[in-house]
Amino acid sequence: MLRRPITIISYLAFVALASAGVWSIAFTSGLGNLAVRGEGDLSLASDRLTSQLQRFRELSVILSDHPVLVSKVATGAPSDATVRALLRQTADKTGTREILLLDANGQLVAASEPLPAQSLAASPYVIRALTGALGAHHSTDPVNRDRLFSYAAPIFGADGPVIGALVVRLTVETIETDWRADPEVVFFSDELGVVFTSNRSELVFQARPLDGVSEQIRIDYPGIALSPFVVHAERQVAGYRLWSVDGGRYLPRWALYLTRPLPVIAMTGEALINIAPVMRNATLQAAATGALLLLFGAALFVTADRRKTLQTRLNAEAHANAVLEIRVTERTSALSTANTALRREVSERQEAEAALKQAQADLVKAGKLSALGQMSAGISHELNQPLMAIRSFAENGAAFIDRDRPDEAAKNLTRISDLARRMGRIIKNLRAFARQEDEPLGRVDLTAVLDAALELTESRLAHDGVLLEYTRPDAAIWVRAGEVRLSQVFINLITNAADAMTEATPKWLRITVDTSDKLRVTFQDSGPGIADPDRIFDPFYSTKEVGASEGMGLGLSISYGIVQSFGGDIRGANSDTGAMFTVTLSPWVDTQDRAA
Repeated sequence: MLRRPITIISYLAFVALASAGVWSIAFTSGLGNLAVRGEGDLSLASDRLTSQLQRFRELSVILSDHPVLVSKVATGAPSDATVRALLRQTADKTGTREILLLDANGQLVAASEPLPAQSLAASPYVIRALTGALGAHHSTDPVNRDRLFSYAAPIFGADGPVIGALVVRLTVETIETDWRADPEVVFFSDELGVVFTSNRSELVFQARPLDGVSEQIRIDYPGIALSPFVVHAERQVAGYRLWSVDGGRYLPRWALYLTRPLPVIAMTGEALINIAPVMRNATLQAAATGALLLLFGAALFVTADRRKTLQTRLNAEAHANAVLEIRVTERTSALSTANTALRREVSERQEAEAALKQAQADLVKAGKLSALGQMSAGISHELNQPLMAIRSFAENGAAFIDRDRPDEAAKNLTRISDLARRMGRIIKNLRAFARQEDEPLGRVDLTAVLDAALELTESRLAHDGVLLEYTRPDAAIWVRAGEVRLSQVFINLITNAADAMTEATPKWLRITVDTSDKLRVTFQDSGPGIADPDRIFDPFYSTKEVGASEGMGLGLSISYGIVQSFGGDIRGANSDTGAMFTVTLSPWVDTQDRAA
């Protein structure tokens, strides 16, 4: 009778210990992550403060060499009004509160703002400047309680010795403005433990108790009522300092305390990082662990209670298993049938894909035949003209031979040879363009393909009066493509440009090859442009009038598919003068180059 309660109590104690252990591990781990982030935030805030003060430090050094100020201290000229105007203008531009000009005795000579006569000769930072070094100091204004950072730079005479000093003062509020929205509490205290600047105004002028500095605090902060920095409790957890601070609703109740020494500005950067999220996360993990363990224990106890009951249900379960096996058999048969249907569907899709590829190949061939039909008249003219010239030169050569003028006859035979060579080139390009390309992508000379395309469309451009602007590259440009298909793309873009410029004046086609960034070939014409650039590559979309061309609106769509198969891209847009098409191709990279 007693075994069951003892077991339950023991298990509950185990759950409590396990939850506490999970809370401790999660809290320690969370503190580590929080410390890393807090150190980064404190470092960023410290660097921001020192860099902002550095600007005013450099201002004091640079302004101390100003010839007007040096002359004023050395000779008394120029006038006080001129010097005051210079100091005030500099203070307004830099956001400085005031700039003071002192003589060699530390007496005030001029200032950016009207100030009562005062002597700063006893100030340590001024004494440091008058001895030739750069002085820095932070203090409060006894009149309006402004917190001030001051930098004093020495002014050297022409022959070397210090003849005066320049003091630059700025208020802390000038650099605190950008800190207010920071989520973490950051403050900077001096060597006396007094908070001098912070992104939380309630922390300013709070002081931690330090031995032997009470008199000094009264001297450096005249008229300021310093309040104690209230820390209710401090704990050490895994090497981290945790503070309980009573500072109002804008300060965390429990926080991770971090410090960072800043000897450059004689202060210490400090931060209070709220640990409430870490505690909440650790509590949630501990609660989840306890709930899971409780559920697991309850399941164990319920399982033990039902063990006898389940024993009586073995026969029913055996029957259920038999029924289940029957259902599994039926389901297996259904899955086999579905698998067979799926294989049949895959086979049908593969056949459809093969048919689609064949249709695409036929479409490319149809586009090529359409381009050949459009170029037939020009090619016939290109072949007929050399034939007529060959006939004429042959007749002239025979006449020169009859007249015993072999030199003239030889010139005619040379011209006949040149014309025959030109006809052979045209026929070769035409034959290459007309053949069916089944070879895989390879190394293609872009310059040679452009030459062939221009030679096939030369008569068309000349007949339409189109001026060609093309600077042929000096060397071969190797790209990854198919020679015939790439030639088809270029011929289609050239003939499209000629069709678009039927009514244009003037007519010109500019072809540029750019290899600076990516390998691009641009075709720009002086036509009316593209009415709908978003649809220009759609099949059967054409802006030509009915009957104006034998095309079906497939040329650009075919060209788009060809360039995409090369791994490239083609884009059409409007320029200031007309339409512009850009073909982007992948450069050829040899296997040896890749291995190297």
